[in-house]
Amino acid sequence: MLTTQQMAGLTAADGATASQLFLDLMIEHHRGAVAMARTEAADGGNVFARNLAAHIITEQETEIVQMQTLSDYV
Repeated sequence: MLTTQQMAGLTAADGATASQLFLDLMIEHHRGAVAMARTEAADGGNVFARNLAAHIITEQETEIVQMQTLSDYV
């Protein structure tokens, strides 16, 4: 989740600055999702939730790499 301050910064930004800030915030957001999913994958009591968590880890880590690559072009 974005803080009010982060959202205000994104709203106020434009052009390449907005694009870079968006990518930075999304990378941070995805890292948070990966951290939560790792906890569930390791400690969850439901096999379906653990499997979903494993899928989330794979997908979100892939998207992080893609967004980091995009950052090189902003």
